[in-house]
Amino acid sequence: MRTITVDFSSASEARNYPIHIGNNILNQTDLIVSCLQQKHVAIVSNTTVAPLYLDKLRSALEEKGVRSIPIILPDGEAYKNWETLNLIFDALLKNHCERTTTILALGGGVIGDLTGFAAATYLRGAPFIQIPTTLLAQVDSSVGGKTGINHPLGKNMIGAFYQPRMVLADSATLDTLPGRELRAGLAEIIKYGLIRDPAFFDWLEQNMQRLLARDPVMLNEAIQRSCENKAEIVAADEKESGVRALLNLGHTFGHAIENGMGYGVWLHGEAVAAGTIMAAELSRRMKLINEVDVARIRKIFVQAELPVAAPRLAPEKYLELMALDKKVSAGKARFILLNRIGEAVMRADIPPALITETLTACMAHE
Repeated sequence: MRTITVDFSSASEARNYPIHIGNNILNQTDLIVSCLQQKHVAIVSNTTVAPLYLDKLRSALEEKGVRSIPIILPDGEAYKNWETLNLIFDALLKNHCERTTTILALGGGVIGDLTGFAAATYLRGAPFIQIPTTLLAQVDSSVGGKTGINHPLGKNMIGAFYQPRMVLADSATLDTLPGRELRAGLAEIIKYGLIRDPAFFDWLEQNMQRLLARDPVMLNEAIQRSCENKAEIVAADEKESGVRALLNLGHTFGHAIENGMGYGVWLHGEAVAAGTIMAAELSRRMKLINEVDVARIRKIFVQAELPVAAPRLAPEKYLELMALDKKVSAGKARFILLNRIGEAVMRADIPPALITETLTACMAHE
């Protein structure tokens, strides 16, 4: 097991927490118990993950004298909304959960985001722990304290910055992950190499096939490198006033794809993959990177068996959806672009014609 610390020690209020990464560490419940304020927890999961891991986790906690309440939600991005959030609140209130009752998120990014937002707002703040079971959640959404739900007009538009007490990433849970979900997680891993870690990008080019084959040593290395990158960024800019925005490479286009196609039709990582190709193409049109760089970026997503062409929506529809992006400031859209592979930059000075050209060039041909 390897442990990384998200270090907020420079802040006025120290809220440091560990990210534990390893294979078959879900049964190391001492890690969880050490974070609890009382021997009573709620475990939020979904109809896919709960049958695989919930009973095992509850039994292991029971052996340590910890009682648990299961809260099982429907599975899918389509359920990341107010109605599902209220199911969590209903269960917490019916079971008289207190402000010191820790809430555990056992599942992928949707479960983590819903649980974190519930914890941030239940009794104005209850502790929570992330136990991510998908690759995307292990390398991205479980780390950094972004929580929230979707709105019909935009993805993740309602939520809170609220840090977990701990993240427990057991790569053995990836053995039961569908191949499509594994590939979706690779999109966020590739992102770290593109925005700030060119040596990691080189490593990914060399080891992509071993990651697809679920080599546990390679997966643990990729998870660790991704979490180290994200932990550094989050510690420096918790509430996305600066450098943290660079983590959104490909997301302005990607969120538009997810919303435009209907939540859940494209997985988040699939949309980010196509969105990153669009961001690379826009970077080339802005004369920041060259055609060789774009081809290299396209190639690694092809290697990862991820989509490199965006779905066909009217350019006007893309523009309308992107206008809802959280990086819009003073009415101006801001895009994360690439100065080079390994260095991202936020730009607001993009001619609208170049955005439209990029959209048209990157859409799939019928």
